[in-house]
Amino acid sequence: MTQHTPPASRICPSCDGFASVAVTIGGRDPRGHLRTITAHCPVCHGTGTVTARRVREGAGA
Repeated sequence: MTQHTPPASRICPSCDGFASVAVTIGGRDPRGHLRTITAHCPVCHGTGTVTARRVREGAGA
């Protein structure tokens, strides 16, 4: 019996699925931890995926 294959997720073309990153801003705090900020992809808003575009009927050709 064949198994149902789920559709492939739509990975964001801008970040290739790596939507959030921690960037060091230099130095360490008094407790010895690196100072970091979190940056999110502006296209997918930190999810790593994008929604499918709808195809309009009668468009083109």
